[in-house]
Amino acid sequence: MRTAPLVARPLPTGARIAVLLGTAVALSTGSSESVAQTRDARPPTALIVTAHPDDDAAFSGAVYQITHQLRGAVDLALVTDGSGGFRYATLAEPMYGLELTNETVARQYLPAIRKRELMAGGAIVGIRNYFFLDQLDHGYALDADTVLHAVWDTAFVRRRLVDILTRGEYDVVFGLLPFPETHAHHKAATIMALYAASSLPADRRPAVLGGFPCAFDGRTLTFEGLPGYPVTTVTGGRPLTRFDRTQPLGYNGRLDFRIIANWVIAEHKSQGTMQLLMNRGDVECYWYFDANGPAGRDRITDLFERLRVPPAGQ
Repeated sequence: MRTAPLVARPLPTGARIAVLLGTAVALSTGSSESVAQTRDARPPTALIVTAHPDDDAAFSGAVYQITHQLRGAVDLALVTDGSGGFRYATLAEPMYGLELTNETVARQYLPAIRKRELMAGGAIVGIRNYFFLDQLDHGYALDADTVLHAVWDTAFVRRRLVDILTRGEYDVVFGLLPFPETHAHHKAATIMALYAASSLPADRRPAVLGGFPCAFDGRTLTFEGLPGYPVTTVTGGRPLTRFDRTQPLGYNGRLDFRIIANWVIAEHKSQGTMQLLMNRGDVECYWYFDANGPAGRDRITDLFERLRVPPAGQ
């Protein structure tokens, strides 16, 4: 599948973009032995795999700390072209001078608009590289089977993700938790990330985490796996770790990570309902899939301990 060049507004100095046009970004590689020996010693590396521009806002706190506190690197692989997100674009129409709620117009212009919005939000949390897979965003659905077997070129998606993971030598992959009630594209993107990671040798395999706010519609969310997809199994159903966005930052502790998440959300102006998520989701929760194997659990727990804000004076 071919992808079109993207013209984006410049990011601040130090933010490096690699837009993949059907080829892999040139990231450092090494032997499996060197990866195993240095993985815990170097700053962490992470890959976000999401279906739509704006999905990555769910991981804002953890990603910000990886890139800022730990000086690590975070890349993002976007599976769809984002062209289906037009139904609530009313408020963005005068801003972009386009009738974005018209599907014909949206299918033509939204992919580029939403990629620019994505990279503007990514500049806030420190996203390094972007990989655009440009699969069709055909609209809202719940059935992941249809997406994987009739909408996306899943052979291409899996091949690209394997290539990205192999070259990137990531420690962790973030995807949205694929629980039954969520968007089929969200489920499909995380399933593809799990398939891709599972195909790598054990000593080069990143841990794939499913992220979501700890509470959902007023109830505590548990997740044991998506029916029909054993690769998504989570024994016990509880998140392994979490990131508290209410941790204090700045002078007198008056700031916190909810501000960062709100800034990221605010960049997605073509997505009207996205703005309603501001100041919601005080805690990011992360489920550890059984497919990762037990060996990585302690490493992930340790990583999230390192993401905590140090007490004042330390």
